[in-house]
Amino acid sequence: MKKYISIFLTGVLLAVSSCDGDFDDINTDPNRANGDVFDPNLILPTVSYNYGNMMTGYTGAILFQSMWVQVMASTSTGGANYYSNADKYVASGSTNSYIQSVWNDGYSAASRVFQMQALAEEKGYANLIAVGEIWKVLTLSFVSDVYGDLPYSEALRAEEGITQPKYDSQAEAYMAMLSGLEGALSSINESGDQIKNDVLYGGDLTKWKKLGYSIMLRMAMRLVEVDPATAQTYVQKAIAGGVFTSTADEAVLASDQTNGYSNSSANALNVTDDVYEVRWSNKLIDFLKADNDPRLSVIAEIPLAGLAANKGTAAGNSDPSVQIGMPNGYDLKGGATDITKAPNYPGATGTGDDVAPIGKYSRPTAIYRDRDAPVFILTYAEIQFLLADAATRGYSVPGSASAYYAAGLEGALVSIGKFGGATISPAAAAAYASANPLDTSNSSAALEMINTQIWATTGVFANFVESWNNWKRSGYPELNAINYTGNFSSGQIPRRQLYPTSESATNPQGLADAIANMGGDTWINNVWWDAGN
Repeated sequence: MKKYISIFLTGVLLAVSSCDGDFDDINTDPNRANGDVFDPNLILPTVSYNYGNMMTGYTGAILFQSMWVQVMASTSTGGANYYSNADKYVASGSTNSYIQSVWNDGYSAASRVFQMQALAEEKGYANLIAVGEIWKVLTLSFVSDVYGDLPYSEALRAEEGITQPKYDSQAEAYMAMLSGLEGALSSINESGDQIKNDVLYGGDLTKWKKLGYSIMLRMAMRLVEVDPATAQTYVQKAIAGGVFTSTADEAVLASDQTNGYSNSSANALNVTDDVYEVRWSNKLIDFLKADNDPRLSVIAEIPLAGLAANKGTAAGNSDPSVQIGMPNGYDLKGGATDITKAPNYPGATGTGDDVAPIGKYSRPTAIYRDRDAPVFILTYAEIQFLLADAATRGYSVPGSASAYYAAGLEGALVSIGKFGGATISPAAAAAYASANPLDTSNSSAALEMINTQIWATTGVFANFVESWNNWKRSGYPELNAINYTGNFSSGQIPRRQLYPTSESATNPQGLADAIANMGGDTWINNVWWDAGN
């Protein structure tokens, strides 16, 4: 994503100045330029960043899913202490704003994709249209997985006079998305128009196809409980088309703080309160410690002693043996749920007025505070684990569950180095995978191992919404809900976000139809593919 703004402005100047020399053409307002002077490829960097921004930071992922799925933990409580939304399912002062962020950002991003595709159609850029379709499906499937039913077939058509589009059921939307994705991928012609200004793959259409088919695989695997026949059909199509085959294929989007495109999760985790409040959960730390997972020393540290140090960013102790995860659902209010009452509370650090009650709990290392850190959109490891899941379920796939699991584990360990901090060598990753093979004694044991690895891997890659989605799909790992006083989900782990309140004014009938179809608009309604595992 380097030099996004420079790329965009330079491209606009080139597009305008490369006209035939006519004064009127040269002085065309670039903000009002039509397809004759504006190259739609210039929109692609913004489209890419918009998706990365939607899935990270304060748009919801850290403030909701990171702790709903117990990858992270916090002692924060209600009011202005916003992590109560995540750790305890307790509303803060800005919960209504957080609720709508993914929806608003998702449709804004999809609208920009639509704009890019419309301009590409004017120029006959079939490959850019196809890339746009991949991105639109990726974006709106993300929105649907968070909320459920949504406008799709009539969405983005305001210019046609459709200002209150119908909500498609998630089942209908998913079928349309999969079909659209399949059509787009089949239309890609490597001898056709080149993809330019591509900050993800540098215009490599082979890799774009692999991404598209990998998205198809993940979407297909969402359906294993509600529509196994369709799931198997699209798994086969994805494999035949060609999914990721190495870590070099995965969709990892670079950030660029200098030009205003910083990593949104890092922005959040640099806030002083966040530096102190956000810790890794005991669920995750205990999981990584159980098998001496080499990722532990890369991702976790115990801060230096004292409150000031805990609110600062000086490097702490990353020795795996001292890492302790924080249990979810505790606070610092002095009552029955005070962190000091938690089982095996390790004690505070510091002395006098410089005491940190949570100072001995593990926090994210500096790689998560690096505003130039990449955004992990979809990884080779996740795809290999999903193939292992498919193989375990008896789907016709070319490899064994054990082989896919090992490849996924190796990929997860190697790709952690893309954060820019400590690395795990391919040899060390292979040795670890060999020493920790998949339990194939029965399908339940295998599925638990596979999907717990997806949870951990997406979690340490800061793809918290995917950790949550796969937990909803698979039921793994097994999590104990937090029933904190005043919670908004009846003491259950939320399974969706509420629709934005603005929809009741802008699209009341569509919203009402969706709520009726879904059986309500609550935090614990299941989306269509979520069978409640």
